[in-house]
Amino acid sequence: MDRKIYINGAASISAQTEEEIFSEKAKVFRENIFPAREVNYKEHIKPMMLRRMSKAIKMGLVTAKNVLNEASVEIPDSIIVGTGEGCKQDTEKFLENILNENEQFSTPTSFIQSTHNTVGGQIALDLKCTGYNMTYTQNSASFESALIDAKLQFTEGMDTRSVLVGGVDELAKTSTPFYNLDEQLKSGKINSSELLQSQSGGTITSEGAAFFLLSEIRTQNSYAEISDCAIYRVISEEKLSEEISWFLKKNNLEVEDLDAIILGNNGDARFDHFYHQLQKGIFENTLQLGYKHLVGDYNTVTAYACWLGAEILKRNIIPQQLKLNAISVKKPKSILIYNQYLGKNHSLTLLRSL
Repeated sequence: MDRKIYINGAASISAQTEEEIFSEKAKVFRENIFPAREVNYKEHIKPMMLRRMSKAIKMGLVTAKNVLNEASVEIPDSIIVGTGEGCKQDTEKFLENILNENEQFSTPTSFIQSTHNTVGGQIALDLKCTGYNMTYTQNSASFESALIDAKLQFTEGMDTRSVLVGGVDELAKTSTPFYNLDEQLKSGKINSSELLQSQSGGTITSEGAAFFLLSEIRTQNSYAEISDCAIYRVISEEKLSEEISWFLKKNNLEVEDLDAIILGNNGDARFDHFYHQLQKGIFENTLQLGYKHLVGDYNTVTAYACWLGAEILKRNIIPQQLKLNAISVKKPKSILIYNQYLGKNHSLTLLRSL
């Protein structure tokens, strides 16, 4: 992707606050399912509306409004959202209501708000944005799918000046624990600070939202440049390093030129070998960063990784608690984000400083 796309605003909500990440005071979790930190939603959403909103809608709407406020943009030209499982809380409410009412007299409200495109729709309604609005639900590649579409908007839409893009997923009381049934989550004693050293299967999960205001116009508040993004449904471990080298070369970079790589290690011993191979191989001499031991894993957690990378490039600060090796970088200029989940949906996102 040759066109330069800048991040002019970024915001996130996760299991850790921004201060906890950058002041080395991250909270340790003892459960395999834990929620995102609560924020003051009343500052941004009217109380009557707030009562009817699931957490995904609240997180998505607040982060989106914070992004636009930071970028001094009232209405974006497009809104593109990635979500792996959508508004699960309202889905559960609707199904429980069907059961409780014996399939009669069911209110449609929960059903209407349970669809995957609800977050994007609510943002558009709040902003009165009538432009392009799309939701991608491609499991653990949902955010990257939205990001690729966002970049295409600038290529194909000549009048496009700004695109709001983000990823959001929420926990739900009944359906999220289902991950225990097929061993996607860890069992037994949990200590999130030791997650990445785990030798057992499964991981820990949470929820969150991260949104970005993208534009071809660079401003004094621009965070970084998103150079490229790619998704690979399936890729062999043998070809992974070769594919990453080609991806970097396509963007005029060699492996040695990369300042840091943000890896999606999640403590699942069945699939972390994809990351371990890179850590011991082509990125042995590159600063390696991890984040899922701090915020858990979920379908659009790479949106948080993108926010983290953009913040690092803007602040020139790399929190010690993210480091997976001892390599030091004073002023990072290029960061690669690599993720996979259960051996599928491998993705690469390249960020560059300005």
